[in-house]
Amino acid sequence: MLNIALFGPPGAGKGTQSQVLIEKYNLAYISTGDLLRAEIAEGTELGLHVKEIIAGGSLVSDEIMVELIEKKIVQSADRNGILFDGFPRTLVQAYILDGLLLKLNTQLSCMLSLEVPKEELVQRLLERGKSSGRSDDTEEVIQYRLQEYENKTTPVKGYYQAKNLYFPVNGVGPIPEITEKLDKVIEHTLQKEWFNLVLSGPPGSGKGTQGNMLAKKFNLYYISTGSLLRKEVKADTEIGRKVKEIIDVGDLVPDEIVISLIEREITTQNKVNGFIFKGFPRTVLQSYILDGLLRRMNMGVSCVIELNAPMLEMIKRLDRRSKTDRARPYDMTTELIIHRLEEYETKTTRVMDLYKKQNKHMVTNAMGSNEEIFERLSQTVESAMKKTR
Repeated sequence: MLNIALFGPPGAGKGTQSQVLIEKYNLAYISTGDLLRAEIAEGTELGLHVKEIIAGGSLVSDEIMVELIEKKIVQSADRNGILFDGFPRTLVQAYILDGLLLKLNTQLSCMLSLEVPKEELVQRLLERGKSSGRSDDTEEVIQYRLQEYENKTTPVKGYYQAKNLYFPVNGVGPIPEITEKLDKVIEHTLQKEWFNLVLSGPPGSGKGTQGNMLAKKFNLYYISTGSLLRKEVKADTEIGRKVKEIIDVGDLVPDEIVISLIEREITTQNKVNGFIFKGFPRTVLQSYILDGLLRRMNMGVSCVIELNAPMLEMIKRLDRRSKTDRARPYDMTTELIIHRLEEYETKTTRVMDLYKKQNKHMVTNAMGSNEEIFERLSQTVESAMKKTR
């Protein structure tokens, strides 16, 4: 997702630029002021409460603002991301936003700050006061608002600078020129976005073949937990010997072993656009582990594609593979094959349900030639990339 916080003092032009950006990038627009006014206009229970608070001259609490923002984000699942206008305004709100986006399995992509000299801001707001008739656009009030902005938002600026997410943009000049400057920063941000694909499906669905082909086409690094484990077995490492005993009976390898191998692979790659994870996660617990592991590296799962084919077809494919040099230990008997398929059905289906709730799950038909399946997968990946970026 492309999540932008548009930063800047009163009169910097945030409202004007917001409208351009939300149209161009298909973003949901979240203005705290608009959210409050909408609740009041609709006469909701929360809106009536907010109206009382404002009428009493008090500020609406962060708890209420977070409730409204979360509600709006959940309602905007069909958009490519969120543009926040007027939030966060304080350091506390910056922490709140990070926590809220983490809860929703996403994060802030960048903070764009429209930089305008104070003299220019005062002039703009005075002119706006003449045309709009707003009573708060007097020079005395303007100076107070600008000082309030400076006092409260300077720590916010430092917070995002430390995370390398803060980008100042000159907000003086014709509107199209300012928009072009914002676009350049956004495009640069999108280029840095990782695309991480979980390729799922029952044993025999073709994950290995298709995963390698997708990695080459989209400059992604292919991580197969099975391949990593087999390397350890072949090298006869201490891990490999433990793994062999487990694999021979068709059971799943303990998470702590798999995690260490995956993390080792990720940290050695810095010239790819992202990763393809094959064979992980297979359980709900592993999906939490993968999210935590990627979050540490400022990444997340972008998309989950499940290869789908009838179980009878999987049994036939695995039986044929057992007679080749690509045979796996769990291909050797019908009993082991069925055990693996049942393991997938029992444990991994719950993982797919989890990603469905996050709107990240897609299904691709795994029947047909490798070329036909690859074409369908490529189209699905391209669609997911557009949605993510």
